[in-house]
Parts: sequence; C-alpha cells; structure tokens
Amino acid sequence: MFFSRTMSLQAWDKGGLLERELSFYQNLQRNLGGLTFVTYGDSNDLRYTNRLLGLRVLCNRWRLPIRVYELIMLFVQAPWLRHVTVFKTNQTSVGHVALLAKFIYRKPLIARCGFMASEFAVREFGADSSRAKIIIGLEKILFRFADYIVVTTEQMRQYISKFHHLPLQRVRVIPNYVDTERFKPLPEARKRNSICFIGRLEQQKNLVALLEASKGLTHVELSLIGDGSLRTELLRLAQTYRLPVNFLGSLPYFSLPKHLNRAEIFVLPSLYEGHPKVLLEAMSCGRPVIGTDVPGIRELIRHRETGFLCGTSPADIRAAIQAVLSDMDLRMRIGRQAREFVLENFTLERTVEMEIALLDELAA
Repeated sequence: MFFSRTMSLQAWDKGGLLERELSFYQNLQRNLGGLTFVTYGDSNDLRYTNRLLGLRVLCNRWRLPIRVYELIMLFVQAPWLRHVTVFKTNQTSVGHVALLAKFIYRKPLIARCGFMASEFAVREFGADSSRAKIIIGLEKILFRFADYIVVTTEQMRQYISKFHHLPLQRVRVIPNYVDTERFKPLPEARKRNSICFIGRLEQQKNLVALLEASKGLTHVELSLIGDGSLRTELLRLAQTYRLPVNFLGSLPYFSLPKHLNRAEIFVLPSLYEGHPKVLLEAMSCGRPVIGTDVPGIRELIRHRETGFLCGTSPADIRAAIQAVLSDMDLRMRIGRQAREFVLENFTLERTVEMEIALLDELAA
C-alpha cells in the first residue's frame, strides 16, 4: 500500500490518525499472506514496527530529497516489491508511483481514493487553473490503467464513470469504517449546550461561518479539536467576538469518543467533503449531528432522521444549532438512529470483508 505523497507513519501519529488507520490494516493483515506500507517517512517510521504487528515498512531511510526518492524508490525497494501480489494507493496523489510499479513488476493495481482530488481541485483552484488541470490529467491516467478503482461512496462512483468515461464495473464502493466498539455511547456527563467539532482547521471546513453562527447563541460552548493553517485567525475571531471556544489541538485518537460523548451535539459545517470519517464516528457515539447540505455529508445524513442538514451560511448554521438544542426528543431520536445507521453500514468488520473480497478477485 503506497502512502500519499509526503505522508509517513510519523505524520499519521502526530495527526492522531495512526491508531485509526492501523485498526483497519491490522484486521486486514490477519487474512493476508503479508502487508507492506510504502511510506515517504525517514528511518523514524521503522520505530513503529512494534505497533504494526507484522506489517512491513519500506521508507526513505536514506533521507533523500522527496523528488530523488520518488525516482529511485521502486528500484531500491525492489527486493520486496517484486514479490507483492497486489499494489494499492491510499490516495490518488501517489498514483504515478503506483502506476510505474504496476508496469515494472506486472502486478494488478487498486487505485483507492477517499475523496475526489479532481473535484476538490476544481473547487479550490478553479476549473481553468493549471493546478486543477494537472490533477485532473494525472487522475485520468491513473484510473485509465488501474485494474480497479475503489471509492467510498456511490456518488463518487457515478462521478468517476461520467467524468472519466469509465465503465461502472471497474469502480467499487468500499466505504470508510468505524470502530464501533470504541466509538459508542458512553455514560459521560453531558455538558449542556456544548458543541464539538473535530477536523482540520482549514478553509474547506467553513469554521469562520461556525464561529460567526455562534455569535448569536447564548450559553453555548464550542470545542474545536484539530489543527491547521486557520488556527490563528480563528483564535482572533473568538477573542473579537468574545466567544467561549476551546481550542484543544490534535488529540490522541482513542480520546475522541470521550470528547464526543461529553458534547451535546456534533457539528460539521464543511463546504464539501469526501466521506468524512469523523462524522461517522460521532454518529456511532449516538451523538445528534448537524452537517451542511453538501456533497459527502448529505449522503450520510437523512434530515431529522440520522442527523440535521443545514446550509453553509452562519445564519443557517445558527438556526440548525438552535433547532437541535431546543428539542430534546429530536436529539435523542436522531442520535439513536445515527448509531443504528452506522452499525448497519459502516462497521470495521464489514469494510474488511469487502476489501478481502476484492483482493481475492485480483489475486485469482
């Protein structure tokens, strides 16, 4: 499995993602002859060996510049790569390396993407930008030659078929998963009128609108878990508006169920998403969730059944928070149904079974 470009086990660990990601691959490993991570990390990645339970790590232990390492990685790692049965990308950003590996070693390739890089690029940079055109072109080449493309939602499957003119049978849906034994309702003392957000503090997450929405709410406390480039701006806004906002930074993965269960509601105010794991984890904890009515979120939330949908403006977000906080019956109902929805569709065991079925098909 090829890590995303520049990504490493150490980066996963610092971002609080390591345990979440390892839970899937360690369960998968029990059904395989072996599993290898190809990372962009240096020798520090080898220090995680004792936590990987038999997974092999191939990393940039020579500490070469990233462009040099990409040019030679498939050759310096050849003793292990030539014995692999199937190659897989974690995201499309490393597709060019994985494609080259497919052709050199004549192995099947799964191009996995948790979000559509081309769609995100168009939203962020504009359809006519050179950066978006490059990302679209690389994505098109990767999907053209991959044996299978794996996405996390049916909407993404339809998008790829239409946008890249590919047959639907080459695109498989394997959704994100939740460790429902860890992310479950807990007897934590709820903090009244408390709102929780977990994610990157970036433009995509629309957190400025969330803070502006909080201006009109009394006795409401907001907790932001995560870090990113907007942290300083959000701190300034919170001080300017005199808002009770807790900036908790990146926290250990296994501490998140406790924070989710303490919150009265969870809010994801993004402008767009792929298939947000954190939303599923909040739903698995039985939390009433509010999400914006945008791609990636609207596919998971059935309005007033498994969550509450709203617009992306501060006024819309404020109205949704007021509606949910003021209705205890609504909170209890959508929280219970959200948990049931996750148990039916997004358990770790179900996702591992789907992955194994695809790997068996390719190996055959």
